[in-house]
Amino acid sequence: MSHAATGKAAHRKRGYIQRNLRRNWPLYTMVLPAVVLIFIFSYIPMYGIVMAFQQFKPSLGFFHSAWARPLYRYFEQVITDPYFARVFRNTVVLGVLNLLWSFPAPILLALLFNEMRSPRFKKITQTISYLPYFISTVVVIGMMKLLFQDNGPIASVLRNMGFDWTNPFMLPSAFRTLYIGSSLWTGVGYNSIIYLAAISGISQDLYESAVIDGASRFQQAVHITLPSLLPTITILFIFAIPGVVGSDSSKILLMYNEATYATADVLGTYTYRKGIQGNSYSYSAAAGLFTTVISVVLLTVTNCAARRLGDTSLW
Repeated sequence: MSHAATGKAAHRKRGYIQRNLRRNWPLYTMVLPAVVLIFIFSYIPMYGIVMAFQQFKPSLGFFHSAWARPLYRYFEQVITDPYFARVFRNTVVLGVLNLLWSFPAPILLALLFNEMRSPRFKKITQTISYLPYFISTVVVIGMMKLLFQDNGPIASVLRNMGFDWTNPFMLPSAFRTLYIGSSLWTGVGYNSIIYLAAISGISQDLYESAVIDGASRFQQAVHITLPSLLPTITILFIFAIPGVVGSDSSKILLMYNEATYATADVLGTYTYRKGIQGNSYSYSAAAGLFTTVISVVLLTVTNCAARRLGDTSLW
């Protein structure tokens, strides 16, 4: 009897899937290219994880390279490498500082946009804040280097005023400020869009009731807007947490130099030099897998904490 019931349930499920496909085939057709691209560029390359357990040689490929003896050989090298400890520390420090500055900034900007009374001024300022996001990272870093170079406009003005000048791109202590500042300039406006969309969905009746009760604009923002944004903030915070161990390596490669390795060298740049330039592919794969596992753990722990503390989580 149970087998018959199970068969009927499976038949109903297949029928539902077929009806859904017939009804929504234009939507599935539209999303199909994205699914194919994700599968090709995100899932198929996962097979490269085996490099972390092999004595990988490009000439032999995955299928013919010898396995490491023992299998954890390269993970042991990663953990015991004193230089790896430094780049891992740099990665975490830069990731935490970037999270502390770059995550709340779009929320504050969205709140400020929401308080603007002039629609025209609001549209102009929003457009201005969005534009830097569409400028290539190469162009942004190039502009910064031109501005801050020893014979650049900022150096000339300060020297004419009697101040000394040192190119901040040559100072290890200034690297994190340059990195975070450029990230804020390019991303804060664009990242505020999702919060503005969430704010637009808040019922105006809540604000009208607050006005009747005598609440100020600040009190409305604190007691209505922010609590209504909390689910969105929670989800985006969960997504942002793995970035603590995953800085923008391509941007850092454009910014850093040997003088700033002490603070600028992170996991991505180190594994790039070690793997691509030093031909230590297995070591780099082990370091990358080590970082990925930490990211997954951080994501899982943050999601569990969000589920326990509130009603919003990824799963």
